[in-house]
Amino acid sequence: MSNTPTLSLPLVQPSQAQKHVTVNEALSRLDAMVQLRLRSRNLTTPPTGASEGDAYAVASGAGSEWAGRDGQIALFLNGGWDFIPAGVGWRAWVEDEGMPLTCDGVDWVPGVGALSTNGAGTALRVIEFDHVLGAGPTSDTGPVIPAQCLVMGVTGIVLQGFTGAATTWRIGIAGVSDDRYGSGLGLATGSWLRGLTAQPLTYYADTALTLTGEGGDFASGSVRLAIHVAELGLPRL
Repeated sequence: MSNTPTLSLPLVQPSQAQKHVTVNEALSRLDAMVQLRLRSRNLTTPPTGASEGDAYAVASGAGSEWAGRDGQIALFLNGGWDFIPAGVGWRAWVEDEGMPLTCDGVDWVPGVGALSTNGAGTALRVIEFDHVLGAGPTSDTGPVIPAQCLVMGVTGIVLQGFTGAATTWRIGIAGVSDDRYGSGLGLATGSWLRGLTAQPLTYYADTALTLTGEGGDFASGSVRLAIHVAELGLPRL
């Protein structure tokens, strides 16, 4: 056997010359794979300007130097690409999405806490975004809650103090419950909200949050909001 069975680390062979080359290659792989951090899982061809130790999950339909490596981990080592097949249950952090991933043996599944043999997962994730208020009595975020998800709550913090005639504000779903995630909220920079859903609610269509001024209209301001959701993944055929 010339490589280890799990991480495919090269092994020093009997009477091998330049043993340090093999040992250093193994250490480089360990450095990348332990506490695995992926730059992205959405690329099908190698990025330009990759740095030593960068790791990517190769997306489906890969070409160029990544052809035939779909789903594998591509490591940039010693100026070239090295590939390691990911095993079921392997975990990683993906930098460009800011969330954990778990390998189900075929795909990398985001935010999953439980995973079936055929890829059905229960995932928790946070959808964070900054919202700039428009002038008026309400300010709509546009669709930010994804369809087919369970919302446990919304948190947020005021980035730029709200101006206008409003003395406080509330946040929720327009026409349903416009204070579902908080009311009587502060206007100053640093004011925060933690709106827990009394009973987690399922949203079956993409849904917007609506901020409503209390006591008057908004003029300006911005807020950072985070939607805390659970999603159920389907099993594969």
